[in-house]
Amino acid sequence: MIKSIVHDETFLSIPSTDCTKMDVNIIKDLQDTLKAHEKECVGMAANMIGYSKRMIIVQFGMVPIVMINPVITSKKDAYMTKEGCLSLEGERQTKRFKKITVEYMDVNFKKVKQKYTGFIAQIIQHEVDHCDGILI
Repeated sequence: MIKSIVHDETFLSIPSTDCTKMDVNIIKDLQDTLKAHEKECVGMAANMIGYSKRMIIVQFGMVPIVMINPVITSKKDAYMTKEGCLSLEGERQTKRFKKITVEYMDVNFKKVKQKYTGFIAQIIQHEVDHCDGILI
């Protein structure tokens, strides 16, 4: 189901709790809502659609990838950039890393450990920050 985008910075600043298999309904809502905003959005965290849960979705080319309980375990090569966010107005300066390693569970709750670089790494960092209650 397509959900409304949350703009309440107080709610968005609350760190999200870990997902369990009871939270699988959030997957479809994230997929539908990202698809509805595909022209202006390449990633989304569950708290952006009202769920205070550690789940994100990231657009990888044609295929969106859902990450459940993502944790960035390593970061390399810091840089400064400006980012926008569907939940916030305008662009803001933020620090990101060119190379990251992320541990998460896929939609089948299978553990995954993966390295990412470039723009995909930047998107993941932005969405994981949402899970941690960090706003750009």
